[in-house]
Amino acid sequence: MTSKDHFEIIHVAAECYPVAKVGGLADVVGSLPKFQKEAGHTVKVIMPAYRTPFFYENKFHIAFTGKAHIGDRPFDYVILKEESGCLGFDLYLIDIEDLLARSKVYGYADDSERFIAFQIAVSSWLHSWNHQSFVVHCHDHHTALLPFFFKHALGLKTKLYSIPTVLTIHNAQYQGIIDWGNSRWLPEWDMNVSGLLDWNSAINSLACGIKCAWAVTTVSPSYLDELMHYSNGLETLLTQEKHKCLGIINGIDEKYWNPTTDVFLSHHYDGNNFLEGKKANKDEICERYKIENTSRPLFVFIGRLVREKAVDIIPPAIEHFFRHHQKKLNFIIQGTGESSIKNLIDDIAIKYPNHVAFIARYDEKLAHQLYAAGDFLLMPSRIEPCGLNQLYAMKYGTIPIVHNTGGLKDTVTDMRYDVGWGISINNSTVEELILAIGRALAIYSNPSNLYDLQKKCMGLNYSWENSVEKYIALYRSLINI
Repeated sequence: MTSKDHFEIIHVAAECYPVAKVGGLADVVGSLPKFQKEAGHTVKVIMPAYRTPFFYENKFHIAFTGKAHIGDRPFDYVILKEESGCLGFDLYLIDIEDLLARSKVYGYADDSERFIAFQIAVSSWLHSWNHQSFVVHCHDHHTALLPFFFKHALGLKTKLYSIPTVLTIHNAQYQGIIDWGNSRWLPEWDMNVSGLLDWNSAINSLACGIKCAWAVTTVSPSYLDELMHYSNGLETLLTQEKHKCLGIINGIDEKYWNPTTDVFLSHHYDGNNFLEGKKANKDEICERYKIENTSRPLFVFIGRLVREKAVDIIPPAIEHFFRHHQKKLNFIIQGTGESSIKNLIDDIAIKYPNHVAFIARYDEKLAHQLYAAGDFLLMPSRIEPCGLNQLYAMKYGTIPIVHNTGGLKDTVTDMRYDVGWGISINNSTVEELILAIGRALAIYSNPSNLYDLQKKCMGLNYSWENSVEKYIALYRSLINI
């Protein structure tokens, strides 16, 4: 039961680490609910029952079975509850055999239909509950139609209308757009409010969620400001709805991301012995990937190989330094993504095999090891709503090199200021990245300066506690409306 001091919070999302992960959305949904529960609240996460390793390696029992329709097509759905509570909160998976029971999260031709069916099943299940005192927290466009369903779907609104909804925008570039010809997929709704679904003559899930949710959050204050000017066509809408929008910076799980106890590391360290610890991890990684001379600075990139992350400017910057600076630095790049960017990195790794390693996959264990081994993290993203990699890197004493945008702007202060601890660029260009790497080389050449910055990074606090308090305050304000 919800009270002023205790909430039942329902998170609905397409990703949740370690159940299924594509990007940072999974990390947030896998950690924020845990800290909300530790703060004394009842927390549930609902997501699709993908056929990932987690699905097969853990035990579930059937909590509910139901029937629903996507358009004229009936379907059965099953609610599976994870039995052990190993994630620190209650996990429920929605299984729709022919739509959600797949190995990948995204990338199918029928993704729009899949996630609409998922949201219909979520609504149908919540409609069957005997109590209604909770907040439903939706994440990104995959769940952004829920506030509309709750208010305006004819078979649902009688019981769901009064449930407060929060929509968090993790990345506004992806909006869940479908043409009006597929409006038949949606539950029957009040045709007088069709305008809530429409944006630029199409059904836009994210736009609909912004209009219908009781509150909208972004994953950093600066990202909210930026969305008013650049949000892939939603600028006017977000400006209109600014009164109900709030930027809350993401946090990290400092128990999981902790070089002192990290199960993925062979060599542990803390803020007092990190020089020895980072060197041991660096030696190990460089030996594994045949990187020569570990006395040189190691720059790492971990993430998706897409233009949004500005990975395309990294290979030409590497080429510049290898032509003009006698290969006095090393690079390891880990990630998957666009083939054109992958080819650029492949070429530079083949050309300089003892100085550049490319691991063309995402591996959670390796990511932890790279944060521990790296001296500098490359994160020149053109768009970064919050960013988590820079927070992980700093926890491991790895100095971030970031573009001064979104959450990177909110979490990394340039070391040219006395209070700073990272390196910032104002534009995601090859020229600015070259200058930033040059500054990093100057820092590395001064062991005392390097030590001070690494220690400062490790001492920063980006845990979830402060953000959890802000979310609870937001929920409380909605309950009291």
